[in-house]
Amino acid sequence: MTANREAMLEKLADLDAEHAKAVAGGGERYAERHRARGKLLPRERIELLVDEGSAFLELSPLAGWGSDFTVGASVVTGIGVVEGVECLITANDPTVKGGASNPWTVKKIFRAAQIAEENGLPTISLVESGGADLPTQKEIFIPGGKLFRDLTRASARKEPTVALVFGNSTAGGAYVPGMSDYTVLVRDQAKVFLGGPPLVKMATGEESDDESLGGAEMHARTSGLADYLAEDERDAIRIGRRIIARLNWRKGLDTLAGARCSTTEREYAEPDADPEELLDLVPADLKEPFDPREVIARIADGVSATNGVAFDEFKPLYGTSLVTGWARIHGRPVGILANAQGVLFSQEAQKATQFVQLANQTDTPLLFLHNTTGYMVGREYEQGGIIKHGAMMINAISNSTVPHLTVVMGASYGAGNYGMNGRAFDPRFLFTWPSAKSAVMGPAQLAGVLSIVARAAAESRGKEYDEEGDAGMRAFIEQSVEEQSLPHFLSGMLYDDGVIDPRDTRTVLGLCLSVIENKAIVGTDRFGVFRP
Repeated sequence: MTANREAMLEKLADLDAEHAKAVAGGGERYAERHRARGKLLPRERIELLVDEGSAFLELSPLAGWGSDFTVGASVVTGIGVVEGVECLITANDPTVKGGASNPWTVKKIFRAAQIAEENGLPTISLVESGGADLPTQKEIFIPGGKLFRDLTRASARKEPTVALVFGNSTAGGAYVPGMSDYTVLVRDQAKVFLGGPPLVKMATGEESDDESLGGAEMHARTSGLADYLAEDERDAIRIGRRIIARLNWRKGLDTLAGARCSTTEREYAEPDADPEELLDLVPADLKEPFDPREVIARIADGVSATNGVAFDEFKPLYGTSLVTGWARIHGRPVGILANAQGVLFSQEAQKATQFVQLANQTDTPLLFLHNTTGYMVGREYEQGGIIKHGAMMINAISNSTVPHLTVVMGASYGAGNYGMNGRAFDPRFLFTWPSAKSAVMGPAQLAGVLSIVARAAAESRGKEYDEEGDAGMRAFIEQSVEEQSLPHFLSGMLYDDGVIDPRDTRTVLGLCLSVIENKAIVGTDRFGVFRP
């Protein structure tokens, strides 16, 4: 076993342990209590909802990691195929404080809604929530209204919204079924009301019970909120699947002039190299470079009669610290930008700018593979125009309208994170490997910069510099930055859509490339001003 593989397997074991925390939800005690009521757990509901044998791409499973809230943020989100239709699915986890929404729940659902909007997906909400986590209401109430705005705007875009209500859907949560296009309530389980019996008693003095106030049968017969009354959870899921089947959903319509978006299945060849070997490629020490072409060979389609070559490299002799070229993944065309030696120079920035423009001319999605320490610094490079060339690259990426996918394999530091289409630049999807690190700069560099500044300040005041204190400060800063640059921390902050096993990269990208075809793919010829 290679040292690289051993280090990666250790990181993957840590990742599996953190994912297990998300799957456990509120823990075995609350899961058993939930089951004792004859109810399914959220992932069990999803498993019954999606087509048998199809993949479910779970998103942001580590949301809330490192916070005071349960890993996963009391909600499961992801993309699954229902009756042949790719759908954005959200499912409250009632084993975590009754499915109450905390600040990370809200952020996670917002990200899911953004994915649904950008990719034109129907949304299915599997609802069982007690509403807002009251102790943190100040962080939920004001921004939380966006959830309802997103649902109604999705309906206006003719992107159907379906709510399957399995239990409580109270207070603001009552508007999820209220604002969905289709609503299914489970008999004797679903309870949908703006205020439960205690609140009604306090507000109006009225005595009422759950069923008359917000029960499923009442809403089906009296209020009209329920479009369908399900006998049990499985019946609700069956009805939900039939709703999707009747949508007359057509994927990849050429709704815009010049759009290239095929609805046909693609032929493809498996990669020329074994994806299992991806575990051997990334050094344990990210200061050691690795060849991204070796990664591409293990995630892109191999040589076949349909495309002739696995990877057509563009400008291979120019700007060699950035690899650019054309490939296919599961038969779908993609332009790839991948860092080779870590640092981006002026040539790399100019090469990337041209490549992004070419991808927009041919309506080709772009894939960014990160392993960069940022743009080159120093007198020679400043005088050579590194700022304006880096700005040119960021300009092109910012204004590109073809879908962008990002995978952070290794380092993603400084403005290199921006130039390689980091989270701030709204890629359609962004995933990280367990080996990834992201920060304003490397821990040692950041600590060193602070040390130099502090030393200069002491000298300017004529004071002797505290070397012992400096050593302690540098150690503390390095440790803090190291911890905050690791993938679990960043994923917990929702700065990615999930930390994935490198061996799953091709599958994950294939699913994402399929999803983005729900909307026409059209490049742009309009960019900002390029400084000469």
